[in-house]
Amino acid sequence: MTRHLFGTDGVRGTANTYPMTAETALRLAAAAGRFFRRDASPGHRVVIGKDTRRSGYMIENALTAGFLSTGMDVVLLGPVPTPAVGMLTHSMRADVGVMVTASHNPHHDNGIKFFGPDGYKLSDAAEMEIEALFAGDVDLCLPENIGRANRIESAIGRYVEAAKATFPTGKRLDGLKVVIDCANGAAYRTAPEVLWELGAEVIAIGVQPNGYNINKGVGSTAPQAAVDAVLQHGADIGICLDGDADRIAIIDEKGHIADGDQLMGLIAARWAKSGELRGGALVATVMSNLGLERWLGGQGIDLHRTDVGDRYVVDAMRQGGFNLGGEQSGHIVMSDYATTGDGLLAGLQFLAAMVETGQRASELANVFSPCPQVLRNVRFSEGMAPLEVASVQSAIQDAEASLMGKGRLLIRKSGTEPLIRVMVEAEDETLLNEVAETVSQAVKDAA
Repeated sequence: MTRHLFGTDGVRGTANTYPMTAETALRLAAAAGRFFRRDASPGHRVVIGKDTRRSGYMIENALTAGFLSTGMDVVLLGPVPTPAVGMLTHSMRADVGVMVTASHNPHHDNGIKFFGPDGYKLSDAAEMEIEALFAGDVDLCLPENIGRANRIESAIGRYVEAAKATFPTGKRLDGLKVVIDCANGAAYRTAPEVLWELGAEVIAIGVQPNGYNINKGVGSTAPQAAVDAVLQHGADIGICLDGDADRIAIIDEKGHIADGDQLMGLIAARWAKSGELRGGALVATVMSNLGLERWLGGQGIDLHRTDVGDRYVVDAMRQGGFNLGGEQSGHIVMSDYATTGDGLLAGLQFLAAMVETGQRASELANVFSPCPQVLRNVRFSEGMAPLEVASVQSAIQDAEASLMGKGRLLIRKSGTEPLIRVMVEAEDETLLNEVAETVSQAVKDAA
């Protein structure tokens, strides 16, 4: 069966346009409710969180109605980070968790992510079963079995305490001035609270959501606001989260930006030294820099690569027994603490390194020299397939031939947006730019 609804990270699209309509959300929730509530016994539960998009109200209510119609009780968490939903799904013994978010996308997009009872994102097989139910007629429950909805106020406090518990026992952030950029998103209350309770002087930006400003000029995909705040306030570090707080970028005291590869390298090396790195390996995607792989090898640490998507990273971690993985984009998964990427927890690991070593952020945020890399995004119209065009395939073949033994080329279609992503790595920057331009232009012409 071909998946039509689910992409690499749940269901996503423009709000009030298929598939992100209230009707689709209701039917999808009913299908998921039927999938997880396979018997008529009482006590089946779903937890639903969301970020700060205006359309979240519509999607949240539609999901609630769908789940209630199949006899599931609904617990509404309100705006919380995506990793909080994974955590609370498991700790509250829920059958399923749902996060309403389009992550780093602009406000006019929205999405739906599902978590299983173990707090992990659903497998491809589970998503396909839900799609099959969605496509058919979902059996609704009897009137006396319709579920009940309840909004709880303790979700934020539970997540705050869980996040603080990942910081080294007895250590504090006293004396550190920290800029935290919450992207006007889901962590606008939790992240500043955690840092303040651990003793930091907190300068919070991106903490005034209005339903339309999520990720707009702030957050991990627009880190310049945090760079400016770090330099203006003389802060020791800046931490940028995205709209649902599952990814991070680090700003050092000089205003330099460190991506997920640098952060994963730092954590992997520290955990390997302390004996905490299970399997002696880091799991990352094909997008991670070749420089990271080479540097890890010099530290005696293996790098296992997966397809793009933090869900595939987590799958490889679980299958191989590893406890650290992530993406260059800033999804850092630490399975000892969370079931999915958590930007705040990754930031706390970096802060722990600063506290325990006494080193500045700039000394810790550049653990390896990256191989020159170019990433270009080419937008195309819905319904088109530019990678299937002969001229594009020819350009890709020529590019791969020119890079043979000198670098690597990765072309892929985004699973969350109508984009073709062109990534090129090569030590020769002239060759690097030539290949990136040639392939990108071929895709543009086809699109």
